[in-house]
Amino acid sequence: MYKILIVDDDSLVRRTFSTILSTEGYQTLEAESGLRGLELLSQFKPNLILCDYKMPGMNGLEFIERLKAMGDPTPIIMLTGYGDLSLTIRSIELGATEFLEKPAEAWYLKSVVKRVLESVKLSHTLTPILSMDEPESNYNYSGVTLVGNSPPMRELFKRVGVVSQNRVNILVEGETGTGKELVAKLIHASSYNREEPMVVVNCSALTETIMESELFGHVKGAFTTAVREKRGKFELAGRGTLFLDEISEITPDVQVKLLRVLQEREFEKVGGERVLAMEARVIASTNRNLEELVLEGKFREDLYHRLRVFTIKLPSLNERKEDIYHLALHFIRKYNMSFGKKIERVEGEVWKQLEQHHWSGNVRELENVIQQAVITSRGDYISQSDILLSSLNQKREAGIGVKKNARSLEEVEREHIANILMELEGNKSEAARILGVSRPTLNAKIARYNL
Repeated sequence: MYKILIVDDDSLVRRTFSTILSTEGYQTLEAESGLRGLELLSQFKPNLILCDYKMPGMNGLEFIERLKAMGDPTPIIMLTGYGDLSLTIRSIELGATEFLEKPAEAWYLKSVVKRVLESVKLSHTLTPILSMDEPESNYNYSGVTLVGNSPPMRELFKRVGVVSQNRVNILVEGETGTGKELVAKLIHASSYNREEPMVVVNCSALTETIMESELFGHVKGAFTTAVREKRGKFELAGRGTLFLDEISEITPDVQVKLLRVLQEREFEKVGGERVLAMEARVIASTNRNLEELVLEGKFREDLYHRLRVFTIKLPSLNERKEDIYHLALHFIRKYNMSFGKKIERVEGEVWKQLEQHHWSGNVRELENVIQQAVITSRGDYISQSDILLSSLNQKREAGIGVKKNARSLEEVEREHIANILMELEGNKSEAARILGVSRPTLNAKIARYNL
């Protein structure tokens, strides 16, 4: 049975929370002040602490500082009724696991407590799997994690914290593979509308006709294939978040229609006449320089300014190479769990390899390298031979083109599938998952390549 300590100077709040949590099978204990809460720690030994911010004598932030100074790892949910953004950021920085505004509805309180306790349980199961010490370098909120402790990442975390509780439009800029969608998810998860949907639209994957229908929806009979009414992404997002990935790829006509929606905060379905309210917060991302596209006449300036009310620029991995160590450990832990491996050590030269490499694919490229290394490792450690780095950048810098005797795409695919199957000892289901294809597709490729 999990034990929860409730620290709050308001007796009504303590009793209410205690009653709600007791019905879920938790054992609770109440403390009327921070000092009393500290006194009860050793005898009660809680699995979780709910602590109010505004209390006489010792406030919630001071309570967290005292707890961390004692070396106590108990997770803390900070309670407040004041909605202070700076308080949210400060409590997370000091070590609070979650942040909960009062009054909290019973269902939401129970869901937050359950999520935190499940996270703690998971972290305990990971400890014996990987013995490496990982410094506190992760920014985690509601299951969304960004890894890094470099100056550019600390600045990024600040900007996420500043904008998360505001409903302004946001433009996220960064190279391919830097984690733009992850930042959008973190902003959404940190917002007060995090229980609302977050809807993602990949603008580069849709034609102009499909894009309009995807964004705004359509009524039955709007065009030949419109056999039923469809809800668009704006409607599906509701009061949540609409993430427009690679916004630079939308056509001029769609730009005009998107601008109108952002200006008027309303839209109509394709073929429809009813006006619908647009309530979602829009986060757009791009790996191109929108300002240059505006100057070239390829992107509307008025839409550009509508989208970039608040801008977040993601650093490339080459600009924060001090984070490679933390990122690599994070991915080793991740794929230890995925593949049932027990990687506990990394050969010293591996770190030099990773730090000296030019990461054109950024964090996504690093994750792929680590994933492959975890799969190919034959013991409890990763060696230099397990690290396969792309040589594209070296070839570009040396002016080397594609050789005439380069292997075809089919040859490369055949070898890759064969290697995955060999490492997984013929487990086709797991191989299909790693390769990102269906089981029938994998079977067809095995037959085609005579594997």
